[in-house]
Formats: sequence, C-alpha cells, structure tokens
Amino acid sequence: GYQPCDPQIICNRVNHVQTCLEELEELAAKRRKELEDSRQLWTFFQEMEEAEAWIREKEKILAAKSCGRDLSSVLTLTTKHKTMLGELGNRRALLHQTMKKGEKILAKKTFGSVGIQEKMREVCLRWKKLEEITGLHQQRLEDALNFFQFSAETDDLVAWLQDIYRVVSSDDFGHDDHSSRALLRKHRAVVDEVEKQRGAVLALRRQLALLAPGHRQGVDIQIRVVEVEQLYGEVAEVAVLRTQWLQDALAVYRMFSEVHACEVWVDEKEQWLEKMEVPEELDEVEVVQHRFESLDQEMNSVMGRILDVNQVVQQLVDGGHPSSEEVRSCQDHLNSRYGR
Repeated sequence: GYQPCDPQIICNRVNHVQTCLEELEELAAKRRKELEDSRQLWTFFQEMEEAEAWIREKEKILAAKSCGRDLSSVLTLTTKHKTMLGELGNRRALLHQTMKKGEKILAKKTFGSVGIQEKMREVCLRWKKLEEITGLHQQRLEDALNFFQFSAETDDLVAWLQDIYRVVSSDDFGHDDHSSRALLRKHRAVVDEVEKQRGAVLALRRQLALLAPGHRQGVDIQIRVVEVEQLYGEVAEVAVLRTQWLQDALAVYRMFSEVHACEVWVDEKEQWLEKMEVPEELDEVEVVQHRFESLDQEMNSVMGRILDVNQVVQQLVDGGHPSSEEVRSCQDHLNSRYGR
C-alpha cells in the first residue's frame, strides 16, 4: 500500500525550512549587531567612568595646593607635576578616542542619545576644569620655584659677604714691607671680587619685582634684600678703609726702611769723620778734600730722602694713623741725627 509523496510537498517543506533558516540567520545577525552595539555602549560608559575616576584622583592631589617649604621640596613637586603632565597628555588622547566612540554611537541612533550626550558634556566640563587647575598649580609651582631660588641665591650672597667682611675687617697689616705688599695684593683681588658682586646686589630689586605678588610682598624677603644691600655697603666701605690702612702700613714700613738707610749712612759718615785725621801731605789733603766734596753731594741726596720721609710722616700724622706717635718719634730722631 506504499504511496509515493507528492514532490510538491517535499519542495514546500524544503522551501519552508530554507525560509526558517534565513529568518534565523537574520535574527542572529540582528542579535549580534544589537549585542555589539550594546558592548560598544557599555564600553563607552566604562571608559568614561574610568576617565572620571582618574580626574577625581588628580583633583584631590591638586586640591592640596602644596607648593613646598623650600627649594628641595619645590623641585621634587615640580618633577612630580611634570610626570602628571605626561599622564595628562596620555589621558587626553584616550579621552579623545572615547569621545569619538560616543559620537559614532550617537550617529547610529540605536540607543537614546540623552544619556550619552549628558555624560560626554559632564566629562568634558570636568576635564576642562582639571586642565585649568593643573595650569594654576603649575604657575604656583613656578612662582614658588622662582621665590626659593631667589631666596637661596640671596642667602648665598649673604654668606659670601659675611665671609668677605671678616677678611676685609682683619687687623693684620703685615709686619714689614714685604708682608704688607703681599697683603695689599691679596686685598686688591678681594676688592675686585667685591666690585664684581655689585651688579648682583643691584639686581636684587629687579629680581624681587619679578616674583609673584604673594612672594615679593612678604616682609621677610624685603627685609632680607635691605640687609644684603646694607651688608654690601659695609663690606665696600670697610674694603676701602682696609686699602688705605694697608697703604699706610706700607708707607710706614717704607718710611722705617728709609730712616734706617739714612741712619746707617749717618753712622758711617760719623765714624769716618771721628776717625779722620788732618793729613800733613798735600796729596793726602787733596784726597780728603775730594772725599768731602763727594760727601757734600751725598748729603744733598740724603737730604732729599729725609725730606721725603718728613713728607710721608706728615701725611700719616694728618691722616690719623694709629702709629702716629711712633712715626713722629722716628722722624724726630732722624732729624736730630741729621742736624735738622
């Protein structure tokens, strides 16, 4: 009783299955697309959340507003801030990519655009605020760095001036002509160094004016600048005095040396005159006469040296030299020896 199936029924069944398979494939593709769109959407929101979390973290760091207590801490904070600027650049690039993803999602119009647009607007505003805060913090660090560098340079200048003041106020003027000359050479080198620092001292006011108002208006830093100027003035004044004192000491030792030379000459001539006997022979008389003529010339020369000594003594006495009494005594002794 076998009856073959109508071929049309088989064709209909095959067509039906084919149609169902195509419908299933369409549903699968649609489902895949919806899932992919959903994945992109939640990936977008996840990346935005990560960006917001990163922004909140940096906002907390910047909210501390710490700019350091000294030059070392400011340099450390500046280094950390530079690192954060690098991170900010990397995060800016990532946020830009995320924003492009959001724009693509909005272009598809698959999901509601209100939530996406609101999130993008919110994050953009927070990012803009973060960049503003970062810029302000960087400016504060730069201001603090300039201030502490200025303070450090001022402290170094004060320390140098204090050391130089001890040098130029020394009461060592040498013990003879040679040592006084050596001290005078060294002192002139010190005076040159002091003069070279004049520009640095004069520049303090200009450098102070370039500092941020909150730093340059501080009473302590203004007092510090005034102290440096006053200290430099004292150093320069004492340096001039020491130059004069060394020159006076050198003049004294030269005077003593000149007096000694004159007295040696007087001693020699006195001894010669005391031992000299009147010769009996004419030839010997002529020799003695010739020596007296030479003595007369030497006396004129020595007289010139003694006049120079007296002039130096008068200058030292008029200048109030501390050894005026000793110098005057030496002068009187020499004049008495020479018969002036």
